[in-house]
Parts: sequence; C-alpha cells; structure tokens
Amino acid sequence: MPLAPSREDLEALYRAALAGVNGRRAVASALAASAPRTPPAGAFHLLAVGKAASAMANGVADVRGGDVAGGLVITREGYDDPRLLERIPVRQLLSAHPVPDMRSLEAGNALVDYLRRAPAEARFLFLISGGASSLVERPAGRQDPATLARFNEWLLASGLDIARMNALRKAVSTIKGGRLARWLDGRRADGLLISDVPGDDPAVIGSGLLAVDRENAHGARPVETLPPGMTPAPPPPDAALFENVHLRIVASNAIARRTCADMARSEGWGVRVIDELLTGEAERLGRQVAQCLINGPPGLVIMGGEPTVTLPEHPGRGGRMQTLALAAAESLAGTGCLLLAAGTDGADGPGEDAGSVVDGGTVQRMRRAGFDPAPTLSRADAGSALAAAGDLFQTGPTGTNVMDLVIGFRP
Repeated sequence: MPLAPSREDLEALYRAALAGVNGRRAVASALAASAPRTPPAGAFHLLAVGKAASAMANGVADVRGGDVAGGLVITREGYDDPRLLERIPVRQLLSAHPVPDMRSLEAGNALVDYLRRAPAEARFLFLISGGASSLVERPAGRQDPATLARFNEWLLASGLDIARMNALRKAVSTIKGGRLARWLDGRRADGLLISDVPGDDPAVIGSGLLAVDRENAHGARPVETLPPGMTPAPPPPDAALFENVHLRIVASNAIARRTCADMARSEGWGVRVIDELLTGEAERLGRQVAQCLINGPPGLVIMGGEPTVTLPEHPGRGGRMQTLALAAAESLAGTGCLLLAAGTDGADGPGEDAGSVVDGGTVQRMRRAGFDPAPTLSRADAGSALAAAGDLFQTGPTGTNVMDLVIGFRP
C-alpha cells in the first residue's frame, strides 16, 4: 500500500494536471498533428489573446515559427514572455485583468487595426484563452474606461456564472459575440482555444470573439438589465461571415482532471474522478465537497469547475477556490482529510495566490490567529484566514487556464 499523500503530493498532482493542459504543449501538439492541418501549410499571421497567450504563442514558435508573417500577442501584465519576441515576429501587448482599463481598449483597437491592415490574401491563426474578455475590448457607444471598469466590477461581484457574465459582455461589445469576424472580410482564420468555461463552448470562451453567438443571433438582449451608461451593441454578424473560420479546443478541464488521475494511479492511489462540474456558490460547494470526502471511500477524489462568489460591498482577500476551501475546512475539522482547491491559471481572485490546501487542523490554526470561519466567509475574506493558517500556495503564471481544480484525499 502506498503512503497517504501529503500536502506536497497534492500540489504535485495539481502541477501534473497543469502540465497536461499547458498552452505551449497543447498548441505545439495541435500544430504538429497531420490532420487536421491547422493552419494549412504556408505563411500566416498570429493573433493570440488571453492569460495563456504567450505560452500558446511559444507553441507556435516551437513547431511553425518560420511560417509566422507577423502578429499580436495580448496577455495579462506579468504573464508575458520577453523572449518570445526573439523567436517570432510579433508585437506583445500587456493589458488588464480581471477589470479592463485603458490598456484593454487600446488592445481591442490594436486587434481590429491589425486585421484591417493585413493583406487581402492574409491567413490568420488565433490563439484564445481565458481572460480575453477583460484583456481586449471595443465597446459600443462612447464609453470611457471608468464606465467599463464599473460594469465589469459589477459583473464580478454579481454571482452570475461565466456564461451569463460573458453574455452581458457580448451585449455591449463591437468585437465580442463573433463581431470580430466582420474585420476578417472572408479571409481564412483558424483558432486554437483553451477552454475556461463549462461545456467548452467557443461562443463563451473569451466572450466568443470569432464564434457564432447563437443565444443572441437575432439581436435579442440577455435577460439581465444593463447598468446605466452601457450601450447595447448592434446584433451579431451574419453566420455567413464564419464560413472560413475554423475553431478547435486544445485544452480543457476534463483533460486536466484525466492527467491528474493518471499520475495519481501511477503512484498507486485509488482515484475517483467526478465528471459533474462544480458550479454555483463556492461556499455551499465547499461544504458539499467536504461531505463527499467524509462519506466516500478512502482515496483521492478529483473534481473541476468554476464556482461563483457573490461579493459584499467591501470584499476582503481571496477568490472562489479559497472560499470553497475555507467552507470545506469547517466540515473537515478534526478529520484526517486533505483538500487542495486552486485556479489553473495560477491566480485565484485578484491576488497572487493560486489556491489553498486545507486539512483537519486548518480551522484550529486560523482561530489561534484570530479568524472565525463564518464571519470571515461573510466578508469574502477567506484568503486572509487561510494565510494566517499557513494554507495558501502560489505558482505564478501557469501558461494555461481551464477553470479550477479540486483534489481531495480521505485516509
């Protein structure tokens, strides 16, 4: 029988899962495949947007760098790779996440300008990953960065799931919801996508820059009322604009879970992989995950998804995974269970923490430091309590973004 996994073992399993969906590796594998040939042989222009944009662009450089005629790589500040510019002829722009600012507007204009200026015979390879919704924007109307920021802050605090948030983002954008396809003018565009949404729907990933927006295909607005100052965009483009657009998913949460499970089994541990994604309020899910561990068979449980958090007016530190972990820690108090909960992009919430590993002593440690779980959760300050317990961990940028990962162990 193998030894029970330690905290370090759970973090190693998490990192193995990340390696299985790394943007550089996923793109290189997709481009090296003989079929389908993406993009076809010959020169192309590279346009990468998202938190994994630089990693994905490195995958292009690994396999087909000589075919890159030029391009743009737009990513979150701190997620760029300066060495990329030595490998392929692209311009790298740093933008804002999770709340867009002037850089997001400048990046959105730069993206459109690049398509406008590209030759009539140009072909494009798009690399799209999570975070694109904030990193590039071109709003309808004469909206200033402050109005756009307030709109996105309202969305992030609303408790809406990613599909509804992105439906609202699409409703006020001239490039989201497939509207960017207008500037292709019928030219071929291939897209490799890393999915950070349930269902892996290209129309939701990055708010669907190049995907048909079937939900609003006839100009229907989302059911939620837009806040004051937000101007609805025109209806999405006609589906005929997408005839030369070809999109593929190259990494997803399911692949991450499968990679994690494969490594765990190779170490001799019993594993259950839960296919149903974690959706809904993170605090409630944390308690459910804890009960799944306590009442289940011994061994590892691997789950994924993207919970939501409805924020108070003045939230504290932490993100949805830290909230889930703290809620789970209450139920796991005094047990021998371990639970890792982390974002796969290396950032859970606005801080630098990837997530948390909690155990049966977490609540006792945080109480000694002056934190009580219930009021801490109500303040959306899970990160402060988990930091006091010594239960947070950091990874830095991971080169991917496939929602969140939860790994639990019951001895």
